[in-house]
Amino acid sequence: GQSTMPFLHGFRRIVLEYQPLVDELLGLLAVPDTERQSSLESPACLDSDRGQLSAVRRVLERETHSPFYQEGVSYALLKVTELGLVPAAEILLEFGADLSFEDPVTYYTPLHIAVLRNQPDVVELLVHHGADINRRDRIHESSPLDLASEEPERLPCLRRLLRLGADVNAADKNGKTALLHALASSDSGQIHNTDSIRLLLEGGADVRAATKDGDTVFTYVIYLLGEMPYSRTDEEAEDIERFCFRVTQLLLAHGANPSECPASESLTHFCLKSFKDYFPLLRFLLESGAAYNCSLHGPSCWSGFHITFEHLCWHLSRLDDETYSTDLIQKGQTLLELMMASSQAIQLPSNFEVNTSSCRSHGEKVQTLFCSLKQLERSPQALKHLCRVFIRQRLKPWPVDDKIKALPLPDRLKWYLLIDHAAAGHEDL
Repeated sequence: GQSTMPFLHGFRRIVLEYQPLVDELLGLLAVPDTERQSSLESPACLDSDRGQLSAVRRVLERETHSPFYQEGVSYALLKVTELGLVPAAEILLEFGADLSFEDPVTYYTPLHIAVLRNQPDVVELLVHHGADINRRDRIHESSPLDLASEEPERLPCLRRLLRLGADVNAADKNGKTALLHALASSDSGQIHNTDSIRLLLEGGADVRAATKDGDTVFTYVIYLLGEMPYSRTDEEAEDIERFCFRVTQLLLAHGANPSECPASESLTHFCLKSFKDYFPLLRFLLESGAAYNCSLHGPSCWSGFHITFEHLCWHLSRLDDETYSTDLIQKGQTLLELMMASSQAIQLPSNFEVNTSSCRSHGEKVQTLFCSLKQLERSPQALKHLCRVFIRQRLKPWPVDDKIKALPLPDRLKWYLLIDHAAAGHEDL
């Protein structure tokens, strides 16, 4: 048989025609070729050494008319960009390095690579020399701003790109903007991207952005919340909940509507369906002015009251756990009161009825809650209820109860204005 291994085309090292020039330039800068040694392991480059930079100039002057010079100097720019060597990059640009040159493997331009390696000073240099700040790579269709928004470590580049005039609302062919990139990167276990999201929103990112597949800013929050029950640890679940809360605060502060159609993309609808699990976030949404019905079509599309009673009856018809049932009914009552106190005229679906016959426990309580709701819809509202609605409206946004506790009013009156009585006893007032 043959004594040598068969030639494997897929693993053949392609020696680029311009590699010798690149090797010589990087050698002068005391930077080994990154294909042979990771740039993270490279010796510190004495970039400020004028002797080294002068030597680079001499090589470039000598090779100006050689074959593949343009490709060589442009590829060298990719390498020094990766390492953040600003003076060396300036010389290469002076000697004709092409800002639109693409890496033969990744097809990234120097500006993309500067962002990926978090080199904000190189980003600024390249943009000042004419690099297209909004250019998309040909493989992933990512702009430099998209790449900067995906990792919290790239925040310095994100800040620099926005300051240099990157289009914060530019979208790829699927409609995905940098804000949606930042949110999407958070659904893969990366839940520390809050600062990037805040920076994009402060820079004018449109909270109404949506992809062609219908993904909105809330799609990724809903996905993460849905992952909470499958978290490996309680700490991980708490991290997800905290992140979702902060991001929702930011989105609402910049005008996002969590109660829009379709229901599958509505954060309010999602939280209502499992109100016991997501109660703090749902309370925040309602106290921040989120509609408890579909904000586009009203209660005929979906209704918070209908979902709440449906959820109560479904669980109470299947559970025998008294502690769980009591907690569920308490949260359900608080939620109903929050919705009733959020507007002067309540909106219920037409022909809205509740069947409590299947409830194993608390059936009478559920029926009483339903009757009080229907009475509120049919009858002129009591003055004290109207006052409660008015005062709570004036104290929005969240946290309304904290503001009520600070009012110069008798405790008895504060007690009525508060809604979650279980969470705030007289001793808290």
